[in-house]
Order: sequence, then C-alpha cells, then structure tokens
Amino acid sequence: MSEQFDTIQPGEIAFRLDLTAAELKVTHTALKSLLDDFGHEEHDVQQVIRQVLNKLPDEHSIRAIDLRHEAKREVQSD
Repeated sequence: MSEQFDTIQPGEIAFRLDLTAAELKVTHTALKSLLDDFGHEEHDVQQVIRQVLNKLPDEHSIRAIDLRHEAKREVQSD
C-alpha cells in the first residue's frame, strides 16, 4: 500500500473519504485528542493535524451532532 502513496506530490490530494455525521464527529474528536497529546517538539505533526481539522466543519457544527440520534438513524435505514 505504501507504493500507492510514493508518487503523491506535496500538496496533492492523496485520499478522499466519505463520512457519516457520527463518523465525522468521532474523527474530529480523535484528531482534537491527538493534537492535545503531542508535545511542544512535534510542531510538524501538530501543523498537519490542524490542517486536517481546518478541513472539517467548525466546532459548533461538530458539537451539534448527536451520536445517539445518528446511531438510531443508521439502524432505521438498514
């Protein structure tokens, strides 16, 4: 799989991902937790995490996602 990413140039889109609302909230929360866990020496990693977070909806929109409600919706659609 790493060969697949060897030819990606800096700044080039490497991957597209479709997320449900619940998945989006979990992803946002995980990235925020990851950002909080990195020390002051890992500025490059922190920068990349911030770049990804900036691509996601704003924090207010993320907080408005109710995971229980989304889980019920997913069960009903099956």
